[in-house]
Order: sequence, then structure tokens, then C-alpha cells
Amino acid sequence: MSRSEFGSAEIIDGKALAATIRAGLGVEIAGLRAAGRLQPGLAVVLAGEDPASRIYVRNKTAACAEVGIRTFDHRLAADVSETELLALIAALNQDPEVDGILVQLPLPPGIDARRVLLAVDPRKDVDGFHPQNLGKLLMGEPDLVACTPLGVMRLLEHAGTPLDGADAIVVGRSNIVGKPMAALLLSANATVTVAHSRTHDLPARVRQADVVIAAAGRPELIRGDWIKEGATVIDVGTNRTPAGKLLGDVAFAEAVGRARAITPVPGGVGPMTIAMLLSNTLLAARRRAAGAA
Repeated sequence: MSRSEFGSAEIIDGKALAATIRAGLGVEIAGLRAAGRLQPGLAVVLAGEDPASRIYVRNKTAACAEVGIRTFDHRLAADVSETELLALIAALNQDPEVDGILVQLPLPPGIDARRVLLAVDPRKDVDGFHPQNLGKLLMGEPDLVACTPLGVMRLLEHAGTPLDGADAIVVGRSNIVGKPMAALLLSANATVTVAHSRTHDLPARVRQADVVIAAAGRPELIRGDWIKEGATVIDVGTNRTPAGKLLGDVAFAEAVGRARAITPVPGGVGPMTIAMLLSNTLLAARRRAAGAA
């Protein structure tokens, strides 16, 4: 972490931490390949021409190449049918060279994303979105965990933030971030509040929290004077303004003077999400190799 030029908070450098994690994964995968044991494989499914999705997929593919994970790219037209997409998922489930399947969201209109994600073999669900993997997490038996919440936990650990007995708030209740994030914090013995659009007096609730996880998808929703002195703030938000500027869910310049530690946007959670995708892919590959042995 580095000291902010804007205030007293330490800036949690997710980019640097992710680079360290990727380097470790690269060494581990190189050792496995040299021993002739396995090379993890990730299938990436992108339907349509959403510009942001194309950038995300490009970044994920580049990260895979960096650490030695093979990628199998499947680029589908925007008018692909749900039947065709489900057939591709079924084939990837059976492909012995594919250890993980990533279906880039959002999917084109007319395709039921829930049905598609449900079709992915839970053992290859490296995004951690399948109900089986979410259910295991809620039961305190985590398997493949959603990448962004898993990355947030690594950031909190890196920042030296104590969670045992801490008051934590997760602003956002999505199946992808908010709910699994709350489950992970609970498993670390934090007392967790999950806030959302119907929450009464959100500022007062945030002011009570030792740990703030912002995942609402609303630019600068959380103001600096909402932050408790000495709190750790993790900003999951990535909101692009009409002018093209990227903003988080936290008013960074305001919050940095009150927080003990805070992630920037960009350069905080985003790189960690990709690092955890790589980690999950290696985990899935190891388990599949052990099952085949």
C-alpha cells in the first residue's frame, strides 16, 4: 500500500497485489507443465459486440497467456440463439481440455443469462456464479468462489484489516458481488449489514461500519462524510460518465481523508478479479486432474 497524496488513507494497490499473485501462479503452472502434469485450459465465451465486454475478455485472455493458461475463445454473433449457446456450453462441459468456462456478461437480449449460467458444469464454473457454488459458500463450504468477492477478501487481508468482530457493510445485493461478499465476511466472523436501494438512512448505516464494501453500481453514491474515521473502504464500482471518466461508487477524494485504507478506481478491485479468475482456473484444473488420476 502507499500513502495517498490526497489525505491520510493508505491506498490499497490492487494492481500491484494482482501482479504478485499472477507471478506466483505463473511459477506454479510452469512447474506443473515441466513435470508433464497439466496445463489449465479456460474457455471464454463472448456473445455480441459490447465494447466493454470485448475489453474485459481481451484483458482476461492476456492475463491467462501471462501465467500459462490456455484459452479457447468462442466469439458468437449478437443474434446467436439461446439454443446454440446452450449447445456450446454442453460441448465445453464435456471437453477434457477445458478446465474452466467463462461466459462474459451481459448476454444479448433474448437470452436467459440465468439459464445459461445454470448450464455450466459447477466444476468448471470458475466465475463462481452457479447456484451450487453459491449454495456451498452460504453453507460455509466454499468451493469455486465468485472472483470479485474473493479478490476483495485478499485486498482486506493485504491491507491488514481485522474482520473478526468487525462491523462491515456491503452496499449492493447482487448474486455476483453483494450476496457472496456478505457470506465471505460472515465466514470471517464479521457482523455484516447488506444495504440496498430500499435501505433506510444509508448514510447512518455506513457511518457505523469498520469495513465498507461499495458495490451498488452508482457513481460516487457513498460520500466522504459517511465514512467512519479509520474504516477500510473497498470500492467495487466501475461507472463510466458520459465524458468517459471512470468513477467508483465512493467519492474517493472525500473519503480518502477519513478512511484508514481505501482502494482506487481504477487499479483496485478490477485487477484482483482477473487474478482470482486465474486462481480459480488452476484450482479447477488441479481438482479435475486429481479426479482423473
